[in-house]
Amino acid sequence: MKYFDRAALAQVLGEGIKEMQLDVSAQQQEQLLDYLALMNKWNSVYNLTSLRDPMQMVTHHLLDSLAAVPAFAGARNVLDVGAGGGLPGVVLAICRPDMNVSMIDTVHKKTAFLKQVKAELELTKVTVHTMKVQELEVSDKFDVITSRAFADLSDFLNWSGHLLAEGGKFIALKGTAPAEEQERIPAEWKISGLQPLQVPRLGAERHLIFVERSA
Repeated sequence: MKYFDRAALAQVLGEGIKEMQLDVSAQQQEQLLDYLALMNKWNSVYNLTSLRDPMQMVTHHLLDSLAAVPAFAGARNVLDVGAGGGLPGVVLAICRPDMNVSMIDTVHKKTAFLKQVKAELELTKVTVHTMKVQELEVSDKFDVITSRAFADLSDFLNWSGHLLAEGGKFIALKGTAPAEEQERIPAEWKISGLQPLQVPRLGAERHLIFVERSA
């Protein structure tokens, strides 16, 4: 576990939020740092992320997920598939406390961590599932289903399409915008948008891919 310099991390987080012109309150920024501290603490045992440096976690995890938050404007009920350590699900739950956020992963260690985060940060609108997304059944379907570096786009749609509400959309967080993945998606779906993201201090491509049902 690398040294956690909260003041330095807070400065980089705050500067990144300002640069992206995001509406994240001081209290929410403290919650994001609390989440990062938990991830840093649990990571040595639970292997939540390959990154070990908290400063890298700020750019590659927090700012990376924060860049996508505006795309969820108007969302009411969101599912994060293959949530892992909670990206972007926990970040969404912190920044949008009005929104219901469900996170699903097959790895018990990871969902145990997510439940701990929910409890410690008092994220009352968060639900955590430990199972394959193909097996999940819900009474209230999701208006947005998201994932970050989870799977091939076709698999993501095939496995979780049954959970999308009428008129809902998928938002996939990807590095590059892989043309071959987009071309392979099943006929019942269509790419409705592609948005490049600029993440401060992250010298790498980031894209959001929006997918909706074909008419």
